[in-house]
Amino acid sequence: MQVNQIIQEIDAEIQRLQQARALLTGTGSVRKGRVGRPPADPFKAPKVARKKRRLSAEGRKRIADAMKKRWAERRKQQSSK
Repeated sequence: MQVNQIIQEIDAEIQRLQQARALLTGTGSVRKGRVGRPPADPFKAPKVARKKRRLSAEGRKRIADAMKKRWAERRKQQSSK
């Protein structure tokens, strides 16, 4: 067998498999007129929105104080170099 003939047979087999897959999945080769993102899967569970976490004023103050302390230490280390 020549290489060209082998390639043609492989291409024909690929095409047959693609057609079989299209028939099994129901997509077929017919365009349905939709372009873009497919519609949502009706069997998939809807996403539950997570509750947004909020910091209290006390928590924000503790974080701000800790950052100020870190920045002061860094400035102290840089000035000593």
